[in-house]
This record gives sequence, structure tokens and C-alpha cells, in this order.
Amino acid sequence: MTGTTGGNPVRILVCDDHAVVRAGLLALLHSAPDIEVVGEAGSGEEALALARRTRPDVVLMDLQLGSGMDGAETTRRLRALAPAPYVLVLTTYDTDADVTRAIEAGATGYLLKAERAEDLFTAIHASAQGRPALSPPVADRVLARLRSPRPALTPREREILAHLSQGLSNHAIARALYISEATVKTHLRRIYDKLGVDTRAGAVAVAKEQRLLP
Repeated sequence: MTGTTGGNPVRILVCDDHAVVRAGLLALLHSAPDIEVVGEAGSGEEALALARRTRPDVVLMDLQLGSGMDGAETTRRLRALAPAPYVLVLTTYDTDADVTRAIEAGATGYLLKAERAEDLFTAIHASAQGRPALSPPVADRVLARLRSPRPALTPREREILAHLSQGLSNHAIARALYISEATVKTHLRRIYDKLGVDTRAGAVAVAKEQRLLP
């Protein structure tokens, strides 16, 4: 989709699992004369169904959606639709892992909920035209990562990551690889640092996105 043409308002679909947040966003968006809200969704599944029916220009997408599909997976599926809406992420999460997953899933922009209303409106219009829109802190993180790529995982770290993806505990990984739990913890700290995450789930998610698992 190419966004607005001929002065038509940007058609927006809002996806956030918190009803109060959605209500606030809807009130804000309704105050903008050049933005038309065509629907609201509380889950990724609902957003996909609504997008097929309403064909929005832009989907305003939260990343954490409770149970079911998360925002990154929903973004990927939205971008596979024909015609495909642009997706502008609006979230409180700005870790490297979150940003990477969203952008790799096809998000056009990534905005933090702390931004001003004017910045949100500007980002919506940029997204409707297929132009990138990033919050300054997010842009800084992306540039820093591009300038200083993280070191590659060692074969042992990949091995531990593979066991991690199977849900094994540190004790089980240590037994499987004939190393101590302390060594496993050391490797995990290095893996987290290289992948830009701070949890086991985050490491597995990024590993899947970057195809680091066998």
C-alpha cells in the first residue's frame, strides 16, 4: 500500500491488549482530522481478521499482546497480506532484541509510548508512505548496533543455545555437555550480551529470528 493519496486521511487500525491504552489512543487519534480509525484489536489474531476486512493503511502495533501471537509475529503476518498494511510499532519496550524482531518482521516504524502526540502523528504519516519512523532512542540503538556489530557466537555458545531452546535447565545443560553449572552460567552471560537480551526466552527468540539454531 502507498498510504495517503489525494488528501485522503490515513486509515488506522490500533492493536493493543490493554483496553484502557486503546481507549486513550483512539481518543488521541480521533482528534486528528487527517487520521481515520477503522478498527481496534486486543490481540494479534483479531488484528489480522480486522485488517483483512478493513484494509487499513497503517496498523499501530504493540509488541506484548498477552497470550497468542506477539506483536512481531502479528507484524510478519500482516505484511504477508495482499494488500499489506504498513506496521508502526508503538510500545514501551526498546531492547535490541525487541527492535530487531520488529524490524525483521517488516515493521516500517518503531515508536515508544513516551513520545509526544505530534511525534506519533508524524510517524503515522511517514509510515503510511512507507518511510521509516523511529523514536530517537531506538534510532540511536540501531545505529550503534550497525556501527559495532556484536561478536559471533562460538561453537560452544551455539551448542548451549540449542539446549536452551529445548527448555533444558542449567543443570541439565551442564550434564549434557559434561561441564559445570558455573561454566554454563558464564556462557549464558556471554550469549545474552552478544544477542542483546537479558532472559532465556529473549535469547531463544533472537536465535530463532537470526537462524542461529540447528
